[in-house]
This record gives sequence, structure tokens and C-alpha cells, in this order.
Amino acid sequence: MMTVVNRVLLTQLVGAFALVAMQPALADVNEIERAAIEIENAEPTQIAQASDSLRIVVTGDNEDSYLVPTASTTTRTDTPLRDIPQSIQVIPRQVIEDQQATSIEDVLNNAASVTFLGNVDSQGLNFAVRGFDDAPLLRDGFRLLGFAGSGGATTPEVANLERVEVLKGPASVLYGQAEPGGLINLVSKQPLSEPYYNLQLQGGNREISPSVDLSGPLSEDGRVLYRLNALYRHEDSVRDYDSNFDRFFVAPTVSWAISDRTDLSLNLEYIDDNDPADFGTVLSGDGDTIIPEDRVINNPDDTIAKEYLSLGYTFEHRFSDNWQLRNRFSFISDEFDYSVIDLPFFFDDTTGTLGRGFVDRDSDDDVYALYTNLQGEFNTGSVEHTLLFGVDVSRTEGLSITRFSPTPEFTTFLDVFNPDYSTPEPDSESIPIAFGSDIKTNRLGIYVQDQIDLLDNLILAAGLRYDTVDQETTNVLTDLETDQFDDSITPRIGIVYQPIEPVSLYANYAQSFNPNTGTDAQGQAFDSQEGEGFEVGVRAELIENRLAATLAYFNITKSNVLVADPDVAFAFISTGKQRSRGIDFDITGEILPGWNIVASYAYIDAEITEDTTDIVGNRLIGIPEHSASLWTTYQIQSGDLEGLGFGLGFNFVDERQGDLANNFAADSYFTTNAAVFYRQDNWRLGLNINNLFDINYIESVDGLNFRQVMPGDPLTVRASVAYTF
Repeated sequence: MMTVVNRVLLTQLVGAFALVAMQPALADVNEIERAAIEIENAEPTQIAQASDSLRIVVTGDNEDSYLVPTASTTTRTDTPLRDIPQSIQVIPRQVIEDQQATSIEDVLNNAASVTFLGNVDSQGLNFAVRGFDDAPLLRDGFRLLGFAGSGGATTPEVANLERVEVLKGPASVLYGQAEPGGLINLVSKQPLSEPYYNLQLQGGNREISPSVDLSGPLSEDGRVLYRLNALYRHEDSVRDYDSNFDRFFVAPTVSWAISDRTDLSLNLEYIDDNDPADFGTVLSGDGDTIIPEDRVINNPDDTIAKEYLSLGYTFEHRFSDNWQLRNRFSFISDEFDYSVIDLPFFFDDTTGTLGRGFVDRDSDDDVYALYTNLQGEFNTGSVEHTLLFGVDVSRTEGLSITRFSPTPEFTTFLDVFNPDYSTPEPDSESIPIAFGSDIKTNRLGIYVQDQIDLLDNLILAAGLRYDTVDQETTNVLTDLETDQFDDSITPRIGIVYQPIEPVSLYANYAQSFNPNTGTDAQGQAFDSQEGEGFEVGVRAELIENRLAATLAYFNITKSNVLVADPDVAFAFISTGKQRSRGIDFDITGEILPGWNIVASYAYIDAEITEDTTDIVGNRLIGIPEHSASLWTTYQIQSGDLEGLGFGLGFNFVDERQGDLANNFAADSYFTTNAAVFYRQDNWRLGLNINNLFDINYIESVDGLNFRQVMPGDPLTVRASVAYTF
């Protein structure tokens, strides 16, 4: 378990780290001049010898670019997007900065086929990709595991993100257990070889957030580099809570070029959150909001504390120009604590009566993950291969204890039309433990992948993975232990054909698996969920190195879904099926000098195809049939107003069903966003307005509680000033 970190000590360490890190920037520039003179006067043989040991360090993507040409999520190799037989959408750092996005939800509003399903009672983000919820959320290829949702209890911070990669379709071949719709990978900023110091102050009608982003060399020879991101954010709640959102975040990274062939980097990330425990609002039977959206349905003083720590390293050794070994380790500790709160669990929309129970919950998750892979490039005759062989090992230890009782002394009723929050809360120790578990999960995955250039314009990618998942669960009330073992083989095969250089036609077939936890009425472990899907699409570079678009059709099926046992009440069997099919489209890049765009559209037909009840044909929870987004900016390129820019965009989300029975639905919504910014020399000023026309809308539907939904934010203004030197 993670001990509580002293925030004051951390702040002092960050300050000291920053001072040390900035020292190389004060080096005498005459050293650079002397080096240039030596090169100019050197013999050709000396220059050749020096070039053999020269190590080029990437200093980052083009800071103004909306188009990212490569991604590592789909293949775990740096492969151009045009050569990948699967849809992957990349949201780069420049889009995040232009939109002044402060949450992962904001960033993913730009991605086709991605639906935000809520913050799961403040316990973890939940996203659906291509219709299937609980899409895995990864950080630099490592899964962020937690109690609920897809990404752990603590929501990730965007200040340290270089880009976000959305891989669409089954992805188990490289990442193990996962929902078949796809996954989301958050790519962290890396150290730069040149000194870089960015100071920013962001504020608005409800928040203030100072932050720093520092990077550069720590050694005179440039082999040791660092990057430090730190932030404090205070945000007023849009609901009538007594407390506000407070976040402290720090993320240092150090990289060391041990030799011209060997690199090592160390990273740490720490987040401390103290937030209101927000349970959204309630809808009537016809799907309408019936109370003001800022009204609290639990208690105004309910809070939740979260603490997150991540430590890790990345080691890479290049045996030659064609063969390299990567070894990475990650430790994650994710904790959250409900102090006694009023949890809504029942609602009668005719009387406005909301049933609530006092709940106290503590959850600690520790994750240890190690992966090693070997990548090699070789030829068999005229055929080129990029071979990847890897092994993933992880262990998750999760302890959670929930105190709850439906008895009258621990239950309250609230009139949502005339709320009275004066009922005193009991002491947490007086609430009996309702359930608790100590879960230890060991995972092992072995995979092989070959990217084969059959011809200059024909690429075949094939992969195969074997996974085992061994889970031991101990009931904290009874000390009863249960064991569950699952294993699976998942393949993927895809092909890319490029009739002309800017156009790629592709198709793929892939499978996924995801264990079901628990047992049926006979005490037998459920079969694992299995997914399979195929996709055909076209990716085109509309303007060389500037503007690209992807259009894809997909058809994905998930089987062995848990459904009600028709013979035993309150029991389940794993015989259900769900299907999602549709199209998604995205376009990203620069149309003309200074004119950038990122736009997306998705049509998703996600429904139940097999069930033991009469809900076959119903739509899946929270998934819109149609959704679209647009964000475009233009910056004046010359003249007296050079550097002045404007941004405009919208988000449209169709109607979404609130439960599998399709008893109620959240209405569609259309929000408009605008921005004005100015870049000159080292300064950047920005003003963004989200939900420009201040509409009321339901942002997410998670289906966990009856008619409980999360309203979207009202008009939000953010201004920022940043100085880079």
C-alpha cells in the first residue's frame, strides 16, 4: 500500500529539482563555438569516426502540427499510420493546448467512436470505443488499473501528455484482456535535448491553475536529460457542493544515454485529489431533467480523497541497426476513500423521493507490470520483415471494504424538489461492513507479430498472443478464498494495399478476450467474454505531410456476456451476445498555412443480439447512434496582426439509452466552443469559451443506478498566459 506523501516535502523537492535542472542552460556558449570550429577544421576521417557515435535525440513533434504521422499503440513499433491495417486516431499536444483541455474527456471529444460514459460515482473514468464500454486506459502502453471504470480511481492529468492515441477494434493481441471496441493510450512528454522552460497560468470563471513544464540536459555532454511537469488546480464545482476540486500533480522524468546503443529512463508521477463526491442528477421516466442541474442528490459536504503514485523505468538496447531490446517496468498505487456519504440507490420520479444509504468505502490498488520485447528487421529474399516478440507479466493487488446497510438507521429519503440535507451522518465504524474483497490477479502474456512488406505497396501484418489470468479472491467477511483461471489465444491479421502513395486501403480481423469474474448458481466460473471483429477502411494523405483522413467500416461481436439466469433468481449465466457495427471518419491536419482542423463522425449500431430476457434488439447503454465533432483554428501568418488566431468548434451527441431495457433515454445535445489566441515571440495568450450558448445537457449515462446521469458543464471560460524561454 502507498503511504501518504507529504505534499510540502514534495514541493520542496520539485523546487530543488527545477533549480538543478536549469543549470545547463547557463553554460558558456563559447563551448558551442569551439565545437563548431573543431568540426570545420577536422579531417574527413575524423568526421566519419565522430558520426559513427553520433546519437540524434528527438526534441519533440512540430509544436504547431495537428498531424502526427506515426503511432506505437497499434503495433508497439513506431510505424507510419499509412502502413497500419487498423484504424487509429491521434490527438496531438497542439490540439490539447489550443482547446485548453483540462481533462481526458475534453481531449477525447475529438475522437470518432469514443463515448464518455461518466466518472462511475467519482470512482473512475469509463469510456466506450465503438460501442463497448470499459475501454482500457493505458499510460505509455501500461494499463491503468483501479476499482471501477477503465482507468483507475484517479483521473489522469493532461498537463504531462504529448498526445492521445485511440486504437479502434480488438487489441488483445498486444495488450491482453480488453473489451473488443478498442483502447486509449496516453503518451507522456519526454525529455528534450535543448533547454525548454514553460511557465503558464490558467484561470477562468470557476478555476485557477498554475503549471510549469521544464526540460533540457542535466550533464555537459547531453547524455542525461530531464523533464519536469508540475501543476496545482483549484476548480469550483458547478453543483451546489460545499467543497471544490483541488489537485496537486508532479511528474519528473530523467533519461540517460548510457552509450550510443543503450538508453535508460526513469519516471515518476504523483497526483493528490480532494474532490466532492458527485453523483450527478436524476431523470424522469420520459428522460427529462426535473430538478435544477446544480442541485445535489447526495449531501453537499460529501467528499472523496484520491492519491495516485506511478514509478517506472524504460531500458532499451540496440544490438545493431536492425535489432533492439526493450524492457519496461511500472508500479502504480491508486487509492481512494469515501468518508461517510449518502449514496443514491432508488428514485421514484412521480413523488420525487430519492432513497439514499450511508456508505463508507476504502479501496487500494497496487499494480506491478513488466514487459520485455525484442524487435528485429530482416529480409527473406525481397520480402522485408519487422518481427516483434514479447512477454508481459503483471500482478494486481486490490483491497476494498464497503460499509453499508439498507436498515432504517442507515437509510435516508430526500425530496429532490425540496431537499433537506440536515440528517446527521453516523460514525463510519458504526456502519456494518456489507462486503469487501482482497483480490490478487496474476497475468502472463506471450505474443509474436510480423509486419511483412510483401511489395513496395503491399503490407501484411499478423500476430498471435497467448494469455493466462489467475485470480485469487478472499472475502474479508468470511475469509473464504476462491480461485479462477482463464487462458486464451487471440490472433490478428491485416493487410494494407497502397494503389498510389498517398492512399492506403486496409482490412483486418482480430479477436479479444476479457475474463468474467464470479460464479454461476452451481458455483462454476463463468466463461471469459470473447470478442471478434473485422474492419475495412481507407486512409488518405490529402495534402502531403499536412492533412490526412481515415474512413472505416467495422463489425464487432462480443459473446459470453453475463445475463440473468432464467431458472435462478439473482444469478447469472454467461450466454449473452452484443454486436456493434457502423462507420467512423476522422480528418486531421493543416488545410492551408495557419488553418488547422480536427473533425470526426461516427455511426454506431450497438445492440443486444442474444439474452435470456425480452431485450434482444435493444441498444446498449449510453451509446449514441450518431456523433460528430469539429475543431478548427486559423492563425494570421503575416502583417501587423501576425500571431493572432481564432478557433471554433462543436460537439454533437445523439440520444442515448439509460438502461438495457431502454426504459428511458438522455436527449441529444449540440455544444459550441470558441477561442481567440495570440502567439508572439515567447508569449502565448489564450481565451477559450466552452458551451458558448450555455445549453443544458446530459453529458454521460452509465447505467449503474436507475435514472442517474451526469449533466454537462454550463458556459465555461478559460484564459491562459504562458511564457517559454
